[in-house]
Amino acid sequence: MATFHQIVSQNLDCPICLTLFKQPKSLTCSHTFCKDCLQRISQTHSDKEIITCPICRKGTPLPSGDVDKLQTNISLSSLVQEVKITSPTCTVCEMDEKSPAVCYCQDCGKYMCKSCEKGHSLWKPVSKHEVVPVRDVLSGKVQVNKRRKCKKHPNDVEECFCTGCREYVCCKCGMLRHSKAGHDVEEAAIHEEKLIENIKELKKEVKSNKTTIEKHIKFIETQRNEITSRFRKLNEDIDKTYEEYMQLLSDRREALKSRVKHWSEKFEKELQVMEEESHQTISHMNAMEELVTNGMKVPLEKDALSAHDTLRETLKRFLGRDEPDDRSPRRAVERVKKISFRRHENVNELYLGEFEGCPWDVKADVELPWKTYIDCIARAPGGKMAVGLSRGGIHLYSPDGKLQQTVMKGVIVSGTKFLSDGRSVVRDAQNNICLYSPQWKKLDVTFKTMSDGGMGGLTVDRDNNIYVGYYKLEKILVFTPRGGKPVKSMKCDGLGPRQSFSYHNTGKLILTQRSAVVSLDGKGKKEKVLRKEGMRACTAVCQDDSVNVAWVKQGEGLVSIDRYTSDLKHVRSLISDFRIQILGLVWYYLEEFESGEIAFCTPDRLYIFY
Repeated sequence: MATFHQIVSQNLDCPICLTLFKQPKSLTCSHTFCKDCLQRISQTHSDKEIITCPICRKGTPLPSGDVDKLQTNISLSSLVQEVKITSPTCTVCEMDEKSPAVCYCQDCGKYMCKSCEKGHSLWKPVSKHEVVPVRDVLSGKVQVNKRRKCKKHPNDVEECFCTGCREYVCCKCGMLRHSKAGHDVEEAAIHEEKLIENIKELKKEVKSNKTTIEKHIKFIETQRNEITSRFRKLNEDIDKTYEEYMQLLSDRREALKSRVKHWSEKFEKELQVMEEESHQTISHMNAMEELVTNGMKVPLEKDALSAHDTLRETLKRFLGRDEPDDRSPRRAVERVKKISFRRHENVNELYLGEFEGCPWDVKADVELPWKTYIDCIARAPGGKMAVGLSRGGIHLYSPDGKLQQTVMKGVIVSGTKFLSDGRSVVRDAQNNICLYSPQWKKLDVTFKTMSDGGMGGLTVDRDNNIYVGYYKLEKILVFTPRGGKPVKSMKCDGLGPRQSFSYHNTGKLILTQRSAVVSLDGKGKKEKVLRKEGMRACTAVCQDDSVNVAWVKQGEGLVSIDRYTSDLKHVRSLISDFRIQILGLVWYYLEEFESGEIAFCTPDRLYIFY
């Protein structure tokens, strides 16, 4: 008869891990498994709210996806604990009082005491049986042989396996009860070998799949690093842009304050002159009063009397003058009161704003080194103004009119503009477009422009697209900084784009045609035309998208500069009838410094207004 521990070894093992139950949990189908085994099964299912029994395939609701909330099989758990603390007894001794077992024979399936184990080892037919210590069996270090005795034939071991019924049977049952159709009986050892081979194959597949998944995990990690790097770059770009904007704001603030300081000093000087003149008048009056007062010391006669008569007459005439005129200092105050600062709203906050009601004045009048060879000007990085020469080279001037640098001396420049990253776009005499680095080194970028078609304007828009005008063809080709073929071709509504300028934010274009200023929409359609009878025009788009237009009275040598909105609505006059030198040529250029000064260029001179 089987002992208690034999029954335990056969019935208290988890069907999944094949060891004594640990925290046994029961499913609604009454099958019981270890908590950790069910946890691993749950992890392999996509539906975390239901767990499927691996024996009968029935589903059990899993509250909140937590295996710990399943019903604990308390009776089974207590029995397992009892088995753990109860030592097995010898199953070989025939005495009523069984001795404690010290070992277990895997082949005999018997627990043996010390005495029986000695006899077992001396009997030659069983001398090669596998005998293991009981402590290793109880600790789980060694698994006992699971072969049971047949219930029908207690003396026979279940050494066969019916694959149809999926159960172990003895040889007699195999021949008697499992020999009909639908039953396939084989040796248990062969079945177990097949099972082990199948498990080995599955383990190989698991290993292969794990390798594939691990590669996938490494790939995901690579992509994560790429994403992290990308977002880090985005943050760096944001920080860089922020710092650049802060610098632009700081520079603009300093430029505006510089203009305020200039006006303050100018008006202070005017008032100081008035004050000094008044102090001089008082000093003069005091001196004459003292001289006239000397006549009271002694009787006057002859020359002294004549002299004092003259002094008295002079003092009377001086005192008879008009009283000090308060109108001059009052007018100074009234002029200052007209100056106000208007903040830009919904246009370009980086530009902060502009002064209204303020007088414009000439800051610099610069004689250019090469007369009649000036072909373009452009706002350059670092607050400079670039003046391009058809004789060769670009001169860079500061806002106060000082020559800072001469670059690209061997390049004939008929047009130039700058990209946002500091690279310069240059149009040469052969109508070629070239890119230069911020250090003025020619870059290996080729633009497929047209060699003929007439020289026209050159500009760069807010997205660094390059606009190249051809006045004879009445069209504009648009390129990206990558070069190659144009990405867009714009007809100019019957206009020849000799000079073209882009709005920074609106995406529109302004063309200058001798005496007319024309605004075009993004498709090249004419929107508005400005002209003044008998005047030449040149145009510059400001940083806040407003437009400056210089009107030149060619015959009289007078220039006026007006400010317009981006829709060419007049805002105010900045400069009226300023006299310039004229060489008889008819081209002029207008541009705005980063700091707000206006540069007006004739064929031989550079005027800077502020």
